[in-house]
Amino acid sequence: MLSRIAWVGTAALTAAALVASGAQAHERPPVQAKVVGTATLPDISLGAFSNSLIRHSVGNDRKVDLGGIGSDIFPAGRPGEFWTITDRGPNGQIKIDGTNRRTFPVPGFDPAIVKVRVDGSKLRVLSAIPITTRHGDPVTGLSNQESRDELPYTYDASTRLTVNPNGLDTEGIVRANDGTFWLVDEYGPSLVHVSSRGRVLARYVPKGLNLTGADYPVIEALPSIFLTRKINRGFEGLAQLPGGDLVMALQSPLLNPSKKIGEASLTTRLVRFSPHRGKVTAEYVYRFDPVGVVDPGEDSTTELKISSVIAVGHETLLVQERTDNAARLQRVVLRDRDNVLGTKWDDTATAPSLEALTDPAASGVPVLSKKLFLDLNTVAGAPKKIEGVALTSKHTLVVINDNDFGMTDGPAAFDAAGNLVDSNIETKLVTIRLP
Repeated sequence: MLSRIAWVGTAALTAAALVASGAQAHERPPVQAKVVGTATLPDISLGAFSNSLIRHSVGNDRKVDLGGIGSDIFPAGRPGEFWTITDRGPNGQIKIDGTNRRTFPVPGFDPAIVKVRVDGSKLRVLSAIPITTRHGDPVTGLSNQESRDELPYTYDASTRLTVNPNGLDTEGIVRANDGTFWLVDEYGPSLVHVSSRGRVLARYVPKGLNLTGADYPVIEALPSIFLTRKINRGFEGLAQLPGGDLVMALQSPLLNPSKKIGEASLTTRLVRFSPHRGKVTAEYVYRFDPVGVVDPGEDSTTELKISSVIAVGHETLLVQERTDNAARLQRVVLRDRDNVLGTKWDDTATAPSLEALTDPAASGVPVLSKKLFLDLNTVAGAPKKIEGVALTSKHTLVVINDNDFGMTDGPAAFDAAGNLVDSNIETKLVTIRLP
């Protein structure tokens, strides 16, 4: 839960700085900013970390350190303290017979909510909460369904692992006023409500997912169109509006009606959910800038992603557009007239599909208008692969990167003894001062 000071700051930001940021998207960045602090997560054995939360959950951590906590960040109330969330754990890809296999080197790893504090140049772990099922078992980060998820393999891609319907690839995080947490997940994609102790209270998934065997309630409450999400590109960003509503961002365009169209599209979607009503209340169309605008060094549209959305007013968001090497923040305002929930754009039979339109607005589709707030590419010292963003005052922005647990793809990720060859990319929480 954001402290009262933080909300006063964000309200001021909405009323002043954000209004002042109304320059055209292709003018020079409207906000000049600089890094004023960098805190690095020290090396912590992943096995020791995991087994302190759930005994004997990890036997061999393959010398992987705790990482991946930069999947999102949310202010914890006290200055310098934050809630973070891991993703599904160490994972990579190895090509076997021309096909990539998804590897899970530490299959016993359980996603966790990690509370951290900035302590000078170090990022200290204060506590951690494992995500568990109704009966207290680890959910794990393993794939859910053989029919639509990547099949899980051992670290060397030689042996199939069993799928787990409880598994979560957790990403965004917010904390509600009652102390519970809301998370988003890439598998479903889904919205997950967990208790203050980490037990899954409910998992909201698209209609028609037919996920069976989970040891927690699974509620089909999201539009069925989201069943066409790209693998490993489900919900990643999550914001909590001051009134309590949640906004989830789809990381990449839906593969609707095909992979070819989805991967060429610049159109993704945001979904609004009311915890009080337990239902989706709105859906919005969001357009990426061309990939060369977001990242001048990239030419593949498939590299565009949304990893973070944060509320800066009652109906105002900052939306992060990124590649692995670049990131920019856009300001958008949610309006009733832009709601496409339940329209033909939620129907997979609609042709051409929303994702196939080269200019949705010209075709009469209400597209969220946006204005550039901050080009993080211009901030010296900002990390790459930023996945978590938060505002702690009207002049302070914090970002955190996802270091992928030091993992890389390919057979060279592990040595002959089966231990990780670390990428040496560290988890860094960076504080940025806004004028």
